[in-house]
Amino acid sequence: MPNYLVTGGAGFIGTNLVKTLLSEGHSVRVFDNYVGGNFPERHQKEAEYIVGDIRDKDALVKTFVGIDGIFHLAAVPRVSYSVEHPLETHDVNVNGTLNVLEAVRSAGVKRVIFASSSAALGDQPQYPVPETAVPKPISPYGLHKLVGENYCRLWSTFYGLETVSLRYFNIYGEYMDPNGAYALVVGKFMAQKKRGEPLTICGDGDYYRDYTHVQDVAKANILAMTSTNVGHGEVIEIGGGHPYSVNEVAALIGGATTNIPARAADMRFTQANLEKAKTLLGWESTITLPNGIAELKKIEGVE
Repeated sequence: MPNYLVTGGAGFIGTNLVKTLLSEGHSVRVFDNYVGGNFPERHQKEAEYIVGDIRDKDALVKTFVGIDGIFHLAAVPRVSYSVEHPLETHDVNVNGTLNVLEAVRSAGVKRVIFASSSAALGDQPQYPVPETAVPKPISPYGLHKLVGENYCRLWSTFYGLETVSLRYFNIYGEYMDPNGAYALVVGKFMAQKKRGEPLTICGDGDYYRDYTHVQDVAKANILAMTSTNVGHGEVIEIGGGHPYSVNEVAALIGGATTNIPARAADMRFTQANLEKAKTLLGWESTITLPNGIAELKKIEGVE
């Protein structure tokens, strides 16, 4: 079985991916700086964990030796934080990704799956967004991910490195930290519900997101790593395929709500274009938002 490494593998998405890889019998190494916290329940005893920073290229090269494929998830992913700290987030998200790609070349790793984001698209006049649309990110974070996609594409062209970029759309699921970067409304609403607090809706709540269960995301990553149809710098969108408003998410979780001011750089609508995911990877979302939230409520003990 191939040996895989997950940067950011101790985080929310990484933990779910590591668990799935281990369940399929793969050997897994995790490279993480734990800046988002160290949660014992996320630690998988069968995996090897190495503490490090993706801005340290020498550490990356040493860690990548003997690895067949890398899932590059490590990032500072909060849109609002990138607006407040553009230099810091650029250093991690852009320079860190370039370090990963260069370390991969030095270590002789075959393929990299890059975790991108729907934020790379920005606000678009049409959804799902056509393949010909020009990305127009409206936050530093979205720009960072767009730059990362293009670095992956160029490294495939120039150096023959197999790369695939997956644009995630609003991921939720088990191991999501309600205070963390990927919390989004689902995790925050769930935490507020558990505490008996009203669900805080930013703005009017009439903005729509395409929500994706983290188990579906893990499956998409593995298909991208193993498929012979990809590896040439493709960008593939991964989403649930059905947008829900924030007000609808609040209704699914249940409870009183209250409105607070809207946030800067928030998009009004997102919906994944799933054609590439279907044709190139054979991937489709299997967990709907209502079913995913119902499962989360059971896990969290929320009535």
